[in-house]
Amino acid sequence: MRHPIKNLLTVLLLTAVCCSCHTAKKAEGDKEISLFNGKNLDGWVNYGREKWYVEGGELICESGPYKEYGYLGTEQRFKDFDLSVEFKQEANGNSGVFFRSTIEGVKITGWQAEVAPPGQHTGGIYESYGRGWLIQPNAELENVLKENEWNTMRVRCVADEVTTWLNGIRMITLKDEKIGQAEGQIALQIHDGGGIKVRWRNIRVTPLGAKQ
Repeated sequence: MRHPIKNLLTVLLLTAVCCSCHTAKKAEGDKEISLFNGKNLDGWVNYGREKWYVEGGELICESGPYKEYGYLGTEQRFKDFDLSVEFKQEANGNSGVFFRSTIEGVKITGWQAEVAPPGQHTGGIYESYGRGWLIQPNAELENVLKENEWNTMRVRCVADEVTTWLNGIRMITLKDEKIGQAEGQIALQIHDGGGIKVRWRNIRVTPLGAKQ
């Protein structure tokens, strides 16, 4: 006579092993990359004359005397990815996280996941030198941003679909054919006009396979 409890334990054990193997395989295929080493700007390209520097393990962007646009772009280019970054706005905070972008001088083509002062649509998607605002978060989500505190922005871009989260709250989901055709750098922005200072840390990206 078969022991039902023993048989059940065997099934559960085999299931756990199979699940463990599947998880390991997925993690091996999609490896997270740290884009900022906490020490210097290795792996990044500075565009423009504004200030980008490292202080206390944090990446800081700050307006200089020229009060122009400035960008810090990755040397690598990305198509499909899942990006996470923490930011803290010390002054003004009008910035952004660009993706699938190309930069010449201080002119950028691509899309921006907005980072802005309260009430100015952080987490929305803006197309610079193009169509402008493509989507903004619903009004009730404007209070998700924590002023003068650390916030976590997540941007997931797969094919023609972009989703952003702010502090774990989904802000927008957008499907756009033009975005789906592009590939390019990830970049951080200093807006023009002066008076801006933003701290960044824990900038991590997971390139995603074409089937995801």
